[in-house]
Amino acid sequence: MFLIIGLGNPGALYRETKHNIGREAVGALQAHADLPAFLFEKKWDAQRTEGKIGKEKVGLVLPDTMMNKSGRAAMAAVRFFKIKPAGVFLVHDDADLALGSAKLSFGKHSAGHKGVESVIRALKTRDFWRLRIGIGGKRDVPAEKIVLKKFTPQEQKIAKRMIKKTVAALMKAISENPEKAMNEYNR
Repeated sequence: MFLIIGLGNPGALYRETKHNIGREAVGALQAHADLPAFLFEKKWDAQRTEGKIGKEKVGLVLPDTMMNKSGRAAMAAVRFFKIKPAGVFLVHDDADLALGSAKLSFGKHSAGHKGVESVIRALKTRDFWRLRIGIGGKRDVPAEKIVLKKFTPQEQKIAKRMIKKTVAALMKAISENPEKAMNEYNR
């Protein structure tokens, strides 16, 4: 079984902001894999769905807390599904990566991402998969000035391509193996 968590902020105010690209990618995976609609899980303070992708059972989670409190929902889901952190995929934005680039990695530090830090604290480990979707590219601009902005029409086209690429990587990681998906996703 795999658990896939899409980080972002809930609510209409944050919809389509750069910080929510991870949440949007997991929503796109749900639609692509034709999984049941997300339902609110009060105990987790998150949206969740589950089903199968190929022969593999998966759980998808969208925390309904602000980004920096995502660990609460992640921990509740890990306990519910009785899954080891190595079976968790955290999908999130990365202001240090240029828009249009992405990385799949395992066991890395948070690099200052507050949502990732929250999950690491909650799980008491960083031994899980991270799909980092680039939203930045300008090293001299602080992340706080990037993450809550909406994509420009030009950037939106790139973001949609990256969401498709992320869905494909998740499908490959689930149906084949994460290392194979990493080799393709990180190109």
